[in-house]
Amino acid sequence: MEKNVQVLDCTLRDGGYVNDWNFGHSVITGIYKRLEAAGMDFIEVGFLDDRRDFDINRSIMPNTEAINKIFSSVKKGNAMPVAMIDYGTCSLESIGPCDSTFIDGIRVIFKKEKIAQALPFCKAIKDKGYKLFIQAISITSYTDSEMLDYVQKINEIKPYAFSIVDTYGLLDNKSMARYFYLIDHNLDPEIVMGYHEHNNFQLGFSNTIKFLEKDTTRTLVADSTVYGMGKSAGNCATELLAMHLNDYYNANYNLSQLLEIVDNDLMPIYQRRYWGYKYDFYISAMQNCHPFYVQYLLQKSTLSISSINEILSRIPKDKKLLYDKVWIEQAYVDYQNITIDDTTAYEMLKYDMKNKEKTEIVILGPGISMKEEKEKIESKIAQLNAIVFSVNFYDDRYPIDYTFISNAKRYCKFVDIIGDTKILAKLILTSNVNVIDYVPDYVLNYESLLSHRKECIDNSLLLLFNVMYRIGVDHVWLAGFDGFVNNETDYFDRNYEFSSMKDLHINEWMSQALSELSKSIKIDFITRTKYVIE
Repeated sequence: MEKNVQVLDCTLRDGGYVNDWNFGHSVITGIYKRLEAAGMDFIEVGFLDDRRDFDINRSIMPNTEAINKIFSSVKKGNAMPVAMIDYGTCSLESIGPCDSTFIDGIRVIFKKEKIAQALPFCKAIKDKGYKLFIQAISITSYTDSEMLDYVQKINEIKPYAFSIVDTYGLLDNKSMARYFYLIDHNLDPEIVMGYHEHNNFQLGFSNTIKFLEKDTTRTLVADSTVYGMGKSAGNCATELLAMHLNDYYNANYNLSQLLEIVDNDLMPIYQRRYWGYKYDFYISAMQNCHPFYVQYLLQKSTLSISSINEILSRIPKDKKLLYDKVWIEQAYVDYQNITIDDTTAYEMLKYDMKNKEKTEIVILGPGISMKEEKEKIESKIAQLNAIVFSVNFYDDRYPIDYTFISNAKRYCKFVDIIGDTKILAKLILTSNVNVIDYVPDYVLNYESLLSHRKECIDNSLLLLFNVMYRIGVDHVWLAGFDGFVNNETDYFDRNYEFSSMKDLHINEWMSQALSELSKSIKIDFITRTKYVIE
């Protein structure tokens, strides 16, 4: 197929999101040399960002002089070396004239609300002698009329290239084609057109192929990274793209050189820091929103996926692709706040507990000490003749009277584990949990139980303490609340673990919260714990 199609490898730049650009000096120069030997048309050497100090081991550099130092022993070869600037992170003073630097081109990224400020900056870069690449990031945020207005401004500057950037991996072939032809029919024919994708829908490679097949006379440049290394769900893989171009475009890229990069340079990183398709990035693309919204909700480890999708569907259109932390925090609280009248539930719970003719309370958590100190716990329960509560789990190896669940995920797991069995313990749910097929004995108003401490506002133990306070309990014994260390010892049963990472500050926050609660309810620990009550 006789078309002018080219590849721009951005492993050293986009791939750097995975490891904070810390490849190591020899790896940076080695990757460049192999990419050049592989026949890449363009090689992006990294970010220009004058907020960062110079580090010869990183492909994020404060100025063009830093690029010269890192690549002082490298010959450009036939590839065009370029760097990228996220507008606002690198001043013109940090960019020397093109004839004084290793790089020949600079790519500039900025969102549509910064067009007016960024385009003069781009023009100044072109005036310094660089091949100017302007990247239309978050392409899906543009209406047709906004894009046409943008293209008109681009034609006035006449950069070397103008690229479609699918920042959040939202495009399929049909939607990508619409943007392509809208731009292609209105962009100056001498301007190269580029495409940069992400793999949220596993379409990075296929969309890139379709982009290169478009009917146009202009030169097309496709972005890719070796082994798909890159931000979020990763990118179109350079080795796959090069193979396709060899097979269908009479190209002659050296695939062995690319595979050497995978084997020698990237696999050690990949084994420590996975990149590629993940369901959280799929969800964000499905909901057409910034991935930070999804990550925030998933990290709460309290919501089912259906609940997360419902919250995401409520994001206002103007906030979808511009992450608003304040909005999502409030949306999470608002979603959980299903208000009910629980007066009767509390009266029934107090009556039921009174009928047990027991006064001491033991609360069980899912920590590893539940397994390792089982005899100690059983002995204390028997000695106290206690009423036993479990929090967010049930285990028939203990004489549990009540299971308290305030977390939709834990409730779903509880239902899965219990199955059709009717347990002896009575189930207490908070009103934010949607009932499936195991009906609770008591439902308590969620909002009224929330902690005033923002860091652990919805911690289930703290919610249960507020229940204890309302029903007049003045002393509790805790077991299985060990605190967090972020490894396999956090839970006695891995079925109860939903988040691979916990902020270790939670031990400090919980210690503070429990210390405050201890002024109203005496707290004793049966098992070891990282929580400290002062």
